Amino acid sequence: MTTLISTSNLNGLRAAWRKGLGGWIEDALPDVLCVQEVRAPEDALGPIFSAISGIYASKGKKLHIAHQVCKVPGRAGVALFSVFPFESLSFGLPGLDDDVDTGRWIEAGVKLESGMKVRVICAYVHSGESADGEKMAQKYRFLDRATLRIEELLLEGGSELLVCGDLNIAHTPSDIKNARENLKNSGFLPQERSYLDKWLSLGLEDEVRALRGGGQGPYSWWSYRGRAFDRDAGWRLDYELATPGLARKAEKFSIYRAPSYGQRFSDHGPVSVEYEC
Repeated sequence: MTTLISTSNLNGLRAAWRKGLGGWIEDALPDVLCVQEVRAPEDALGPIFSAISGIYASKGKKLHIAHQVCKVPGRAGVALFSVFPFESLSFGLPGLDDDVDTGRWIEAGVKLESGMKVRVICAYVHSGESADGEKMAQKYRFLDRATLRIEELLLEGGSELLVCGDLNIAHTPSDIKNARENLKNSGFLPQERSYLDKWLSLGLEDEVRALRGGGQGPYSWWSYRGRAFDRDAGWRLDYELATPGLARKAEKFSIYRAPSYGQRFSDHGPVSVEYEC
């Protein structure tokens, strides 16, 4: 049996829906879908969530939905869709109470069809801005708390762990088209990248890199500016990081790349991994 798990930054749910998100969902039909930057108020979510549920219902599947809106209007927001019922559910990182940190972290415990228990984390890390000390402090504070939480969950055990989302960090020079030019820019700062080093040292595996191997790319984000998309001048910011039991089941991955610039529903491409479990 195969379980497809996908993650995508939508750059605004309402805009993505207008631009064709529903068509991609209908084609891919992930068993678990984590999305970030929903950036919509509570009253705007219902109709789109209902439409997404309708896509799954037409395929004979019942969809379970968890979400959290950011308390800062127009910012962040995360949602997690699953064909597997939630056995546990929590929102936010312990110790982070500022409005800007809301709508960035969901934990959902699910049992896959194979019986494997997985705690799925849908995460949206602050983007940061290298010239803005306050924004970088927010990002590092969030990453510190995320690291503590991951360590806690790994010690707790009882299920596999899968961290999905837009982490707003390109881990290595292979994950960014123009590494040299971005050494001092947020998203590729050594201090940011060290967090991913730490998470991998704790036992998580970067599934796309593990399945892809060496070489440049692939990327999951391309700026709307210039011809970045056409030239494939991108960054890999979106990840699926799994503990060994689940990582061993990863068979293949894909990153959706729209046929053309004008057909994109976001500046990110959904990252999907198939697990044989």
